[in-house]
Amino acid sequence: MNESTIPARDGYPLAATIYGEASPGSRVVVINSATAVPQRFYRHFAGTLAGAGFTAVTYDYRGIEIESREELRKLGATARDWALLDLPGVVDWVADGLGPEKLFLAGHSFGGQVAGMYDRPALIDAMATMSAQSGNWRLQGGEQKLVVWLHTHLTLPVLSKLMGYMPMKAVGAGEDMPAGVAVEWARWCRHRDYILGDASLPLDRYHDFTAPVLAYSFDDDKWGTPRSVEAMMRAYPNVERRHVVPSKVGLDAIGHLGFFNPRSESLWNDVIAWFERF
Repeated sequence: MNESTIPARDGYPLAATIYGEASPGSRVVVINSATAVPQRFYRHFAGTLAGAGFTAVTYDYRGIEIESREELRKLGATARDWALLDLPGVVDWVADGLGPEKLFLAGHSFGGQVAGMYDRPALIDAMATMSAQSGNWRLQGGEQKLVVWLHTHLTLPVLSKLMGYMPMKAVGAGEDMPAGVAVEWARWCRHRDYILGDASLPLDRYHDFTAPVLAYSFDDDKWGTPRSVEAMMRAYPNVERRHVVPSKVGLDAIGHLGFFNPRSESLWNDVIAWFERF
């Protein structure tokens, strides 16, 4: 495991970690994080990938894991910066700097939603997504419809304006993040088509993302319901869906985050086996 710094497309320095041997001809998996989830959350999954012979790369989007609230307030970042500058910058760095034999993506939630806008899709051999769903509140399960409605209509825009950043830790939803990210993401979540309804994004790029996509949903995930995952995955032209019932794979729960818990290692082995097909 080696800590590194990778430039985003605009040169912004992103904290990153390389697991395994980073050498030309290696098989690399870039792990794209969920909203407000730090790269360290994926360390066990990344370590298992490295143990299986892959090189795994994790990174933090700009504004994640910044300890100074004043610095966070000054950071004029948006959600599209994460999608169009940060994620592409890391994948570019891997493709051009490491020269991998195979390049895979693993996208958790937001990280799988926006990967289809990467403008060099021919570099990607395959992608696995975990709960990469439409964020629209109408598609969430059970009480989460109301929770997501409240967060996206009130909590995120109001607190971001009042505080100058979004205090996600205070609402129990991950790491604090830039106000601009929270406001734009909330706006997307209010739209029936989520990011696919924002014509200012380069949505035509999804059609060119023809690499195979293995898209997971989990039966107890009220954010990533099958309906919401399918609504997002319709943007990708080459999708294989896999819906997991926790009890059928020996787990008590998975939810939106549990795939990356070490107890879910049997599911990690499925992803590894799937990557090894390419």
